[in-house]
Amino acid sequence: MEELYFTIAGCSHYFGSDFMEKGMKVKLEKEPDNEYDKEAIQVKIKGLGKIGYVANSPFTVKGESMSAGRLYDKIGDKAKGKVVFVVDGGVVCMIVDTGVDKNLNTEYY
Repeated sequence: MEELYFTIAGCSHYFGSDFMEKGMKVKLEKEPDNEYDKEAIQVKIKGLGKIGYVANSPFTVKGESMSAGRLYDKIGDKAKGKVVFVVDGGVVCMIVDTGVDKNLNTEYY
């Protein structure tokens, strides 16, 4: 599986990002009924629920991570990831299970 990275944006609208640490597990869930963005992908953490969205703007995507629009067709309706960097203004994560191939490792969530 190719390495897919994404940025969590909008954390300040939920719980912030101060509690986020490298290695934390996150769950991605497509939100096709989102009235603002048809390619919206929400990011959740077990026990908290929604903590933000996959960034979908050149102003919020960090480094070489993918926007929600670029990632949308590479994952299933639900996918899993883990935090790799906590940076100013966003959290960069890596996909560990695309939710497409059910034979992938699912130990992360």
